[in-house]
Parts: sequence; structure tokens; C-alpha cells
Amino acid sequence: MGCSLSGGSRGPRFSNQSIGSTMPASQPRLDDARRQRYEKVLAAMLAQPEFTLVELRGGVASESAPFVTHLVRALERDGHLERFEREGGSCFRWAHPREKFSVSAWIYGRIYGPTLPRTPPADRPRERLLAHGAAALRTAELLAILVRSGRPGESALQAGERVAARFADCLDKLPAAGRGELHSVSPAINVTAYCQIMAGIELGRRIAATVEAKPTNTPRIHGTQDAVAFCQEHFARLAADGAQEECHVVSLDTKQHILGTHRIAIGSLDSSTLQAREVFRPAIKDAAAAIVLVHNHPSGDPTPSPEDLSVTRRLEEAGKSLGIDLLDHVIVARTGALSIREYRTYA
Repeated sequence: MGCSLSGGSRGPRFSNQSIGSTMPASQPRLDDARRQRYEKVLAAMLAQPEFTLVELRGGVASESAPFVTHLVRALERDGHLERFEREGGSCFRWAHPREKFSVSAWIYGRIYGPTLPRTPPADRPRERLLAHGAAALRTAELLAILVRSGRPGESALQAGERVAARFADCLDKLPAAGRGELHSVSPAINVTAYCQIMAGIELGRRIAATVEAKPTNTPRIHGTQDAVAFCQEHFARLAADGAQEECHVVSLDTKQHILGTHRIAIGSLDSSTLQAREVFRPAIKDAAAAIVLVHNHPSGDPTPSPEDLSVTRRLEEAGKSLGIDLLDHVIVARTGALSIREYRTYA
């Protein structure tokens, strides 16, 4: 059975793609004209899973045959199309599901070439990462950041698109790809780019392994007794040997599981030196819902000073404005540990 491509009255079918949606409206007319030509041919290609060059040219009769052939060859080089033989000649089909093909990004690469000076900052991978976070980026954009710079004829983003297309359905195979294999996918993957990609993958592996290795039954602080018990055990060295005051923050999630501990200050702690931003900065970084403040008394007596009580009240108010509760303020010392929350109840 031969390949077929219809370009009649039904019009092109797209797989939930908004072609040109990320294109800036202010581009020169020449760029806009080129974009429209690309869109027309790509629409015809996306209308069918496979086609011949003759059928494609017939579906876009208003475009020159060399231009249509050029686009097909470019998509084939980029790994988006693959050639196969059937009776009557060569056919082309999409190498990966059509809905995964980013039309606007591919057109962008063809129009703007190996550099992106005319690309709006909001559309550049690094700027998008800073604005929206790494999770918002496509695989091709993440790879482009690791590639960093392109080569004559191919940008880092184009290199990312090629590698992402090559490993679209088997991303787990990317760590095993050799330098020669990636270079064959994109000439922009030189030794430096290859090392950066592999280093990024390995770092991600180690982070994932660390997360998996953490015990699932993390301690919880339900109230004053739990807070005091945890601080006595975790800060035992500080209580016994601390020669000067140190202040630490214990960050907690919404279920009051302990997320981590952070030292935030060393030296005499008072209202002038212990700023709310220093106390709550690690909690915000941990996305914590609550904290326990901990500091030691080198004198050995955990009884809070008027300054300790004043600082606690001030930080409780600051926490309310940030939506992070100060559950308790625990003082550890050689003779024991004391909860300021409990101390105020019975004082």
C-alpha cells in the first residue's frame, strides 16, 4: 500500500500544537514570511504519519519543490523524520509521536540560526529557567543549557532539539550514550558539551540516590516534649561543649516532620544581631511550614534571659506575616534543655 497525503479542503490537522505561539509579533516582515512558509509545509507533513516527497509537494503546490525537499531533509537530519523504502520509492514518516514535535521551536531554530540575539529574553532557555524554574523547561531546553554554545550552522538549542528528538522515547538511555554517538547526533556536542551533559546527569543521579537513601520515618515534633527531646539529642555537643552562643533553625513540613537543621548565627544573640530574614531564610528554602529555634547557653543554665523572650516574641510575629509558625524556642545547656513556650506558660 502506498503512502498518502491529502492537502485538499480538509486542511491540515495538528496535534494540539499552537504553531508560532511563541513567535514575537514584532519580527521583521521577512522573518514572518519565512515562518508562514515553514508552517504551511509542516502543516501538510503533520497531517499524515507518512508521505513521499511527490505527495508532499502536491499538497503544497504553491511552494517550490527545492524548498519542500530542503525542509524534509532538514527534519531528517534533525532526527524528526526517518526514511524507509516502499514499492515505488522512498517514503518518510515521523520518527516519534507527532504531538511531541515542537513546531514553533523548530521553526525558530531555522529562522534565527546558530545564535539567538534576536530571540526575546523570555524565550531563551536560561532566562526561562530563572523566571519559571528548571521543571518548566522542555528536555531540549535543559540540554541546550548544558551544551551552552553552538557551532557555525547550529545553535545550542538546535543541538538540544536534536538530542531530545533522538532520545525522545528512551531518555533513560542517554547516560550510556558515548561521545561519538552524541557528536553524530549534533556536531555541537563537542568534548566540553559532552562532559557537561554527563556531569549534569551524574549529579542528578546522586541527588536522587541521596533522597532515596534517606529514612522514610523521619522524626516529627508534635509538641514541646518532642522539640526538647530532639534538641537535647541532636544538639548534645553544642550543649556540652559550646564555648559561645550559636543559633540554629529546625525546619518542619506541614505534618511537622523534620526537613533539616541550619546554623544561622554565632555569637551573642540579641535583637540587633538576630534578624528575622536570617532566621526564616533556610525555612523558605526548605519550603517549611514551621520551625523550631534552638540556641545554647555556654553558662550551663538554660533559663531564658529577657532578651531571649523578647527575640522569641518578635520572631513569632515575623513568622505569622510569612506564614511560617515558630513552634518553639528551645535553649540547650549542660544542665538540661528548656522550652520557652513551656516556660512562658508556667512563669
